[in-house]
Amino acid sequence: MGLAERRAIKAFSEGRYLKLKQEIDAIVGFEIPIEVNWDSLATEGYAELYEDAFYKVYFRPLIDALKAITIDDLGKEAIKEGLKKIVIEDSGSSWPTFHLGVLTLSYYAVSNLDDWMERKKSIQTELEKGL
Repeated sequence: MGLAERRAIKAFSEGRYLKLKQEIDAIVGFEIPIEVNWDSLATEGYAELYEDAFYKVYFRPLIDALKAITIDDLGKEAIKEGLKKIVIEDSGSSWPTFHLGVLTLSYYAVSNLDDWMERKKSIQTELEKGL
């Protein structure tokens, strides 16, 4: 990871990410641990896309899926009881998985940025199946 990528990661992780984390906590009704593997998200030569890409690839679909699930008390209770942690990474494995309370979002960080609705549906389906 070069200097440009490190700067872009630092800017996102210390700026927009903190606001997104607060929004996620507010949606689920508790402080959910989120583990972001920043090094895996850093794609050489794409630092200028990180601000938009990380939001569209990971956070917008996650937030929208959580909002859809927590629309009623049953969904809110299911999330509080079943979701223990969220992992965000670019490991090349299938997207997303939910196992033993851990929702793992793994997807190429700078690809298909505008496919967030499909990712939202996948996250929502995976969570609803496992809750």
